[in-house]
Amino acid sequence: MRKQQILESLKELGLSENEAAVYQASLASGPTTVLNIAKTAGIKRTTAYSVIEDLMKPGLMTIEVKGFKKLYSPASPEKLENILEQRKQDFQKLLPELSAMYNLKGGESFLKYYSGLPAVKFLYNSLIEEVRPGEPYDVISDSTQWYALDRKFFDDFIERRGKMGIKTRLLLQDSPIAREEKKYERQHNKTIKFLPADSGFDVNLVVTPYKVVVHQLVEPVMAIIIETKSVIHLHQKMFELIWNSISESS
Repeated sequence: MRKQQILESLKELGLSENEAAVYQASLASGPTTVLNIAKTAGIKRTTAYSVIEDLMKPGLMTIEVKGFKKLYSPASPEKLENILEQRKQDFQKLLPELSAMYNLKGGESFLKYYSGLPAVKFLYNSLIEEVRPGEPYDVISDSTQWYALDRKFFDDFIERRGKMGIKTRLLLQDSPIAREEKKYERQHNKTIKFLPADSGFDVNLVVTPYKVVVHQLVEPVMAIIIETKSVIHLHQKMFELIWNSISESS
């Protein structure tokens, strides 16, 4: 009975049924041959070889060579704690994306909140997956602060957005970085007009046919998503008014 409980506990830690059986068998046997491990675990020898290889990758099994024999030994059970810690760290890296997908108000909400740069970057990736080729993607921003958050990510983002055929228009606070960005309008399928250099933007506003994104560029980095149609329509009209009021030569 206790043996089965241990097997179930090992499986809950993430081991497969065969991995749990082989690891438990090797703990009971100490350094031994694959044949003995297979017999104790109740599996075929060929299967045992494959399972042992899998257990060696995270360091749960090791090989000892004695004469002409290869003996297989289990790592200390404390190694399992290290694996759990690694999985916890992996989960912490994934958590911002999971949080970004979580709607705080439930399935019927039209307002969502993204906290932290990893979650905000996940949001940007989802934006260009949602907008179809030829649809508008309008931006009001200070590109200097926007790029400063993660230049490598946003360079790649602009490259990908351009290749997807999204119709991008940007009203950028005038700056050397914004002027440099204008040189690549055709390459990145976008059109840029400049706002006064002293506009003082601390947010990046994105308007698509499906949502309005208000991304705060200063700490704490966050974004608010509004999906209410009337609010989207209002921002589209406001953007259009500003856009049409600025000449192409500005």
